[in-house]
Amino acid sequence: MADVARHAGVALGTVSNVINNPAKVAEGTRLRVLDSIAALGFVRNNLARSLAAGSANTLGFVIVDIGNSLFVDIARGAQKAAGERDMKLLLANSDVDLDSQNEYLDLFDEARVSGILLAPLDAPLDGAAKVRSHGRAVVLVNWPGEPGESCGVVVDEELGGYLATRHLLDSGRSRLLFAGGPLTLHAVEQRYAGARRAVDESGGAATLELLETDRLTVPAGLRVGHEIAGRSVDDRPDGIFASADALASGCVQALIYGGINVPADIAVIGYDNNHFAADSVVPISTVGQPGIEMGRIAAELLLEETDPSQPHSHRTVVTEPSLIVRASTKPAG
Repeated sequence: MADVARHAGVALGTVSNVINNPAKVAEGTRLRVLDSIAALGFVRNNLARSLAAGSANTLGFVIVDIGNSLFVDIARGAQKAAGERDMKLLLANSDVDLDSQNEYLDLFDEARVSGILLAPLDAPLDGAAKVRSHGRAVVLVNWPGEPGESCGVVVDEELGGYLATRHLLDSGRSRLLFAGGPLTLHAVEQRYAGARRAVDESGGAATLELLETDRLTVPAGLRVGHEIAGRSVDDRPDGIFASADALASGCVQALIYGGINVPADIAVIGYDNNHFAADSVVPISTVGQPGIEMGRIAAELLLEETDPSQPHSHRTVVTEPSLIVRASTKPAG
């Protein structure tokens, strides 16, 4: 703005008035200032000004995978809650990369946003701890909060795994296979634990095989499906719980390519309620997570934490998954 004032030969306050209160400025002066603005390429940047002051009405959100519609829904919920408080939400996609995740955390920290939402790749959360040590509030999404340090919003993954497996059992399946991984991922481990609980409750009437994958992707699912299709009929499961919809989608494709009927021969259920699951060649049953609700809760927790006028205690909010039944698990017989 100072450069514009010098170029136009006016006081700095005159430039400010041209931008914010043009009625106060004589027409000739106003036009001269506008010419200088055009010549210098000046753009008023409210965000930069507020960030520099350290009081930006802005939240940062680092998500793990923008290709997963769950996180898109979470972002929508967070954006709506932020907008209701006249806050803006800046979104960054770490793309399942820990280095990128930490770089975006540093970027938001340096930009002095009011607070940060983080849907992390996995532990350790050193980048979040570093940002918090600078006084920046961080709320974890799809990850439990750290007692005394941060809030978190999660879905009951163990219950989700139980619901998926219980549905396969209720559909007449007994030789079950859990596909997913790596099991070091907290969500996958919890979904597997829920599957084990459901099978244990069958009192020996059902079995559960574990087939661990390196990723939760369509290519990984294709490998799972091809491996199962290559088995003898007696060695195949009659129900598959794929711990992500992308994995389930690839698995269904490979099974059908291998001449296996889904669901008559093998039923398949996924997880996440990714938007493409309903549009699969065989619409895929899944476990839905309340993404929009999770995003709203996370943003509200962050806004509460960053508001000095509000009492705040760190806590983890647990939401519940829901079973969504489609054609891929039509009952046997």
